[in-house]
Amino acid sequence: MQSRNFVHWCLVASQVVLALAFTTASRGAETPSPGAAGWRLVWADEFDTNGLPDKTKWRYENGFVRNNELQFYTQDRLENARVENGMLIIEGRKERFPNPSYKPGGDVKRRSNAEFADYTAASITTQGKASFLYGRIEVRAKLPHGNGVWPAIWMMGTNRTVGWPRCGETDIMEFVGKDPNRVHATMHFSKDGKHASKGDLLVTTAPYNDFHVYAMNWFPDRMEFYFDQQKYFTFDVNLAGAGPENPFRKHQYLLMNLALGGAWGGPMDDAVLPQKFVIDYVRVYEAAVK
Repeated sequence: MQSRNFVHWCLVASQVVLALAFTTASRGAETPSPGAAGWRLVWADEFDTNGLPDKTKWRYENGFVRNNELQFYTQDRLENARVENGMLIIEGRKERFPNPSYKPGGDVKRRSNAEFADYTAASITTQGKASFLYGRIEVRAKLPHGNGVWPAIWMMGTNRTVGWPRCGETDIMEFVGKDPNRVHATMHFSKDGKHASKGDLLVTTAPYNDFHVYAMNWFPDRMEFYFDQQKYFTFDVNLAGAGPENPFRKHQYLLMNLALGGAWGGPMDDAVLPQKFVIDYVRVYEAAVK
């Protein structure tokens, strides 16, 4: 974080109380380095225990969830989400998988008419486990690649009862394999009762070839998005409303998933599968204001 931004944050923080809410009992147990000056680690997963993702920190989305995506999101299945060698692996696979919601003549939109899924993957989330308000969200990850892959690191407002997009959505990182030299950050919200969005992208060569840090610095007045050390998008929070009902002044929970195909992912190239979305760590910081 640049020093001029930290000075600004100190001034803002003198009038605003930082808040991070955690429903997990393990807060404070993590011991990685505290990161850049001005930030204090408050929640993390270093993925240092082999097996399924830590159930005290993560839950799963399950089924055919959104965006006409091809994959069935599975739960508690090592083939799709596992920790090994200090990394979280989210794997997208081409395979025949029984649909537990299948009903002959079922709903086409919800795909309960499909007896089997042809693809599987995983989406893990901190919903009901941990939620965050302001601070720095930082994920070091290596992306999958190939036409049809669509990995994401993102956040949703905890007040889901108001519906989307009123609850607010923060896309820290999205990547689509059909556009292999760009990463995207996008905000979704409601404006005048309609869906609104604002975002930007970074052009970079083959980001899937190595690990990179995808991060978002979240302040009451702005949200800054980074690819490694490069800031490429700043969102003015007031664009989603000047008052406290602004969804980006409320708690959000974190999601990480690998989608296949769908509305933005496009046609799936089965030849590239299986693909792995590899996450080294997830760390959440609050501003260390004295």
